[in-house]
Order: sequence, then structure tokens, then C-alpha cells
Amino acid sequence: MSSTGHSGSPLFSSTVSGKLREGVLVITIDNHPVNALSEDVRAGLDRALTHAADSESVIGLVITGAGKIFIGGADIREFGKPVAGPSLPSLLDRIEGLAKPVVAGINGAALGGGLEVALACHHRLVLAGAQLGLPEVKLGVVPGAGGTQRLPKAGWHSCGP
Repeated sequence: MSSTGHSGSPLFSSTVSGKLREGVLVITIDNHPVNALSEDVRAGLDRALTHAADSESVIGLVITGAGKIFIGGADIREFGKPVAGPSLPSLLDRIEGLAKPVVAGINGAALGGGLEVALACHHRLVLAGAQLGLPEVKLGVVPGAGGTQRLPKAGWHSCGP
């Protein structure tokens, strides 16, 4: 369930908000400084997906990040702790399985789990200069939320010069 912020836009959590624009729910992640995929972000995205699925006025979704970062990866403060809220793999399965189109508006760095979120979306729009990567592989860690399976089949569209 979402609450409403002072602008009338839905607030899905303290770090995830939405704004309906001509039937498209623009979901913005604002988890300073790198828009990490914290429990609050995952829960907010989960609520936004439920809201979109249940709302006849929503015909599609765009997921983007506030500032200059789409999603900078996992929240390192949660490493070594039990997973609270929706797990990233289950959240990505929900995004991928949503009946309405979901677009990743990649406005900056999409790293690790952030790139995996983008890969789960049905389409991706990438601003020039955005950085994409799965840096955990340099540490010998396999991306844990399906990135290695989704990356080879992803289609990419570039925006801007």
C-alpha cells in the first residue's frame, strides 16, 4: 500500500516514489548517495509493482534513479545479514513477469544489482555516458540475481548523442 506525498505522488517507501504521467508510472529511486538496493528500496519497488498491476490507470512503468545514478548495486550495510523484505531475485522475477511494460530509464551508473534490475525490465533506455557493469565478477563473485542469464538476451536502446 502506498501513501501520498505532499505533491500528491505515491510514496512506496522512504526511498521510492512514483508519479503518473499520461498512464505511465515513473518510479524514482532516491537512496542517497548511490541509490543502493537496500531493504527499503526493494520493498518500495515491490509496492510500486503491486500498485501498477492493480491500477487500471497505469499502462506501463519506468524505473529510474534520482540524481546521476540509476542504481549503484547492493547496500553493503546489509552484507552478512539475513535478507529482510523481498529478495532481489524474487523482485526481479516480479518485474520480468509484470503484464504491463516496464522500462529501465538508466540515467547513470547501473552496477551489480542495479544492472540486474535493468536487465529484468522489458526494455532499457540508456543515456549517453551511463556506466553499466557487474563489478562483482572482478572479485570472483557470480552475479546472484540472474544477471548472467538475462544479459545475453537483453536488447539495448541508446538515448542522446
